[in-house]
Amino acid sequence: MATTTVSRIPLSGSTHGRGIKVAATSSAGDTIHTATSSTTDCDVITIYAYNSSASAVNLTLQWGGTTSVDDDIKLSIPATSGLTLVVPDLVLRNSLVVKAYAGTTNVVTIHGFVNRVTTV
Repeated sequence: MATTTVSRIPLSGSTHGRGIKVAATSSAGDTIHTATSSTTDCDVITIYAYNSSASAVNLTLQWGGTTSVDDDIKLSIPATSGLTLVVPDLVLRNSLVVKAYAGTTNVVTIHGFVNRVTTV
């Protein structure tokens, strides 16, 4: 009988769970997370963004690839308003990568975590 476990881990692009500053302003963006290499287990990813500038900034997440429009998640992050939920529990696996770029360099910081779901 299979047993499923869930482990909460930091985004792989983070240093010890700290925020990831988005420096890139075009594709391919900065690496935020590389998913598990498994084709059966999965990473359930939650991402928040903070914008430290005085103006809203456009943020693009490249979800699993860098093909515009197919892999893009685009939204505007409000100015200095705290954390904005960007990704509410989307799934990725098979070593696919989440990347990010913003309309302004070094003002958007990504925070988040991964629930790694493993079946044994």
